[in-house]
Amino acid sequence: MGLHTTLTSLLGIDHPIVSAPMGGVAGGRLAAAVANGGGLGMVGSGDLDWLRRECALARAGTEKPWGVGLLAWAIDDDVLQWVIDQRPAAIMLSFGDPTPHADAVRAAGIPLFVQVTTLPDALHALEVGADVVVAQGAEAGGHGEGRATLPFVPAVVDAAGTTPVVAAGGVADGRGLAAALMLGAAGAMIGTRFEATPEALLGDGERTAITGASAAGTTRDRVLDIVVDSPWPHRFTARTLRNRFTDAWHGHEDALRFDSSAKAEYRDGVERGDPDYLPVWAGEAVDLVTDVTGATELVGRIAGEAAHAMETVHANLGGS
Repeated sequence: MGLHTTLTSLLGIDHPIVSAPMGGVAGGRLAAAVANGGGLGMVGSGDLDWLRRECALARAGTEKPWGVGLLAWAIDDDVLQWVIDQRPAAIMLSFGDPTPHADAVRAAGIPLFVQVTTLPDALHALEVGADVVVAQGAEAGGHGEGRATLPFVPAVVDAAGTTPVVAAGGVADGRGLAAALMLGAAGAMIGTRFEATPEALLGDGERTAITGASAAGTTRDRVLDIVVDSPWPHRFTARTLRNRFTDAWHGHEDALRFDSSAKAEYRDGVERGDPDYLPVWAGEAVDLVTDVTGATELVGRIAGEAAHAMETVHANLGGS
């Protein structure tokens, strides 16, 4: 049974479920598998060679809609134009001002998603013509900031009017999707749950870490950006699983910035696959991720759980 919303109508998909375009993790196989399940699979950001390979895999793996996510602060016009030329079902701009890129996407007739983490950013996304606003709460894995999903999503919904809003951050099962819909969102974007799939570009050790973790085992800081001299904008911290290295440097990021020996230690640890150093991006919903399931099956499971959750609440409230 499909859950039909303005998002499903806009994209021609069966379920209001979008897989997050996690950079380096959400490749073409994952996007295709989510699409084949009736959701919108999204290829994550990367350089042009990476995008060429992964978009080709997405196209080969499905005839259903799939999209591409890009970092607004990092892309250039050539990458954006190449992505537009692939005619994805949607392009999402995240983490930065969408203004320099929005007109090109809209002129191509491709639905424009803009992910936001604050209400002023949501209002700006509407000003530049976003077709869908993705309201990301701080529970999300990977980069983000600011507000919790539960109060943030309805605030964006109220501001967005008739523009569909997608909830992101802390959603990993059908109950989360049902909650997002009850908050007024037209769907949910899910990241961490789709990491624990065979199609995600992760190693078995990383999947095992995710399925065995709890929300208390996550941290939000800049440690994993600073240690590799990443140019990510300062305002965005990142939520990852804790390990020995993040515990040692959490709250001491300024010192880490100038510690070349610690950076060399980190690089060596990652190269040998040591879990005390290996970066694993995951959100607070990791408590709910306990198994590795194919992404196509997972989309149907989440949609079914959401329908059941809403039917149960309706019945408990005395609905016929």
